[in-house]
Amino acid sequence: ALVDITNYFTLDMGRPLHVFDADRLEGDVVVRMGRDGEEIDALDGRRYTADAEMTLICDEAKGNAFGGIMGGEATGCTEATVNVFLESALFDPLRTAATGRRLGVLSDARYRFERGVDPTSAVAGMEAATRMILDFCGGEASHPVVAGEVPEWRRRYRFRAERVESLGGVAVPAERSVEILQGLGFEVEDEGGGLSVAPPPWRPDILGEADLVEEVLRVHGFEHIPAADFPAPTVLPAPALTRAAARAAKLRRALAAAGMAEAVTFSFMPARWAALFGGGEAALRLDNPISSDLDCMRPSILPNLLDAARRNADGGRAAGALFEVGPVFRPGAASIEPDGQLQAAAGIRWGETARHWSERARPVDALDAKANALTALKALAAPVDKLRVTADAPAWFHPGRSGALRLGTVALAHFGELHPRVLEALDASGPMAAFEAFPDAVPTPRAKAGGKLRPALARSAFQPVERDFAFVVAEEVDADSVLRAVHSADRKLIADAAVFDVYRGKGIEPGRKSLAVAVTLQPREATLTDADLEAASTRIVAAVSKATGAVLRG
Repeated sequence: ALVDITNYFTLDMGRPLHVFDADRLEGDVVVRMGRDGEEIDALDGRRYTADAEMTLICDEAKGNAFGGIMGGEATGCTEATVNVFLESALFDPLRTAATGRRLGVLSDARYRFERGVDPTSAVAGMEAATRMILDFCGGEASHPVVAGEVPEWRRRYRFRAERVESLGGVAVPAERSVEILQGLGFEVEDEGGGLSVAPPPWRPDILGEADLVEEVLRVHGFEHIPAADFPAPTVLPAPALTRAAARAAKLRRALAAAGMAEAVTFSFMPARWAALFGGGEAALRLDNPISSDLDCMRPSILPNLLDAARRNADGGRAAGALFEVGPVFRPGAASIEPDGQLQAAAGIRWGETARHWSERARPVDALDAKANALTALKALAAPVDKLRVTADAPAWFHPGRSGALRLGTVALAHFGELHPRVLEALDASGPMAAFEAFPDAVPTPRAKAGGKLRPALARSAFQPVERDFAFVVAEEVDADSVLRAVHSADRKLIADAAVFDVYRGKGIEPGRKSLAVAVTLQPREATLTDADLEAASTRIVAAVSKATGAVLRG
C-alpha cells in the first residue's frame, strides 16, 4: 500500500515521494553529496556507483538513495515494515538530470524533478500522503521536520493581448485571454498599458510573453488559426554540387549498373591493416579512436571492403561484388591536410561469376577487376583508349595477376587479384579480385569548339574491313605494346584492334609467343582497294616490328 500511495501522488499531483523503512535507518537522515566510489544497491535490483556531483539521501552510516532518482534496497519497505519515514523534497533539476544520465536511470521521479516540480507542494504533498497512509495502513503520525527554505518561485511577465494575433495568427479578445489565463491558475493584474501575469508555481515552463500567448492559443483552439500557403520561390537556386560530388555520383551510378552493390564503411581501420595497404604512418594514427581496433585513417578502401566481403562469405553469400566511393588518407610532405586526402573508388568481387545458361561459372579473376576499373574511368570521361596497361600494381595485389591503368606515367587505377598474404592477414579466402580508381588523377576533358565536350557522331558510309595478323614476339612483350603499335601505323584508318589469341608451343621458339590481333580498317572517303589494304598491312607490320621486335608468323 505504501508504494501505491506514493505512486498515486506522483501521478495525481506531480509530487514524487519516497518512503523509507525507519527501523532500517541508522541514526539521523542527512542529505549530502556523494563520495567517489560510493555504491548503493537500488530498488531496481542493480548496484550503482556515486560520485561527488550526485545528491544522496543518507543516514549516519551509509547512502540510502539517489536524491530525485531512486531509493535504495537497504532501507526499502517490505511486508514486515512497521515504522516508516516519509520524504517529500525538492531537488535541483540540472543536478538531477546529470545524475540520471550518468547512472543511466530514467525513473518517474527523475522525469518530474528534472523538468521542475511545484516548489510549494512539498509540505502539502507530505500532509496529503500522511493522511492517506493513516487511512489505509493505520498508525500514528509524528510532527513534520522541515529542512531548508522554499526557493523563490514568484515571477511576473508583461502580457499584451494584441500579441496573440501578431504571434499566433488569430485574434482573441482581451477579455477571453484573461479568462483563459485565470482559469489556468495565472494571476492577472491590469497595469494600464498592459497586463501583468504571474504563473502558478506548478508551471516552471512559463518563461515569457510568448509562452503566455501559447497558453491562450492552446485553450482557445489551434483549429482557429487560419491556414496559410508558403510562398513559392520564382527562381530555383542552382544546385550546390561540387566537382568531387558530381564525380562520385557518376561513379556510383556506373558501378551499380555493372552489378555491384554499394557499401559504406568506416574511414578508419586497424593500423595493422593499414600497414598492408601502404599506410599506418604515425601522422594518420587517431589520438582518440572510437575503438582500439579502429585507430588509423584508411590509406585504401580495399581493406574494409575485403572485410565486408569476408563477413558476407562467412554468412553464406558465396559470391558477390561490393564497391565504395569515398576518401582515402595518405600523408603529404609535411601534413595530411589538405593534400593527404584523396577521393577514390574501389570495388571487390569474390567467389565465382554469376551462373548463366550461356556459359559456365568460373572464379573471378584480374580481368573482371580490370573491366570494373575501366567502367569507373569511362564514367569519369577518362580517355580509356589512350591508357597503357602496366604490370606495376601495388604490393597488396598478386604480382602475376594484376596491373595498372596509366595515362602517360600517371596511374589512374590499379586492378588484380589480391595477394594471398593479404587475404591470410584478414582471415579471408580467395579468389578475390579488386580495383582502385583515382578520380583526382583523371584529367578534366577539354571543351571542343562550340562548348561541347564530345563531337557529333560521324558515321562512315563505307564498309569496314577486318584483317587478322599473327605476330611472334618475346615472352616479356605485353599485348598492350603490340596494340599501341598497331594503332600508331595509321590512326585515321585503323578504327579498332584487339588480341583474340595467344599461342605458345610447337612451331614457336622457347621464350617467345604468338599474339593474334584482329584489326578493323574503317575508310572515310572511299572504299578500300586491294592496293590500299596491302599498303595498310605493310604499315601495320612495320610499326609493330619497330616497336616490339615482332615478326609476322609464317
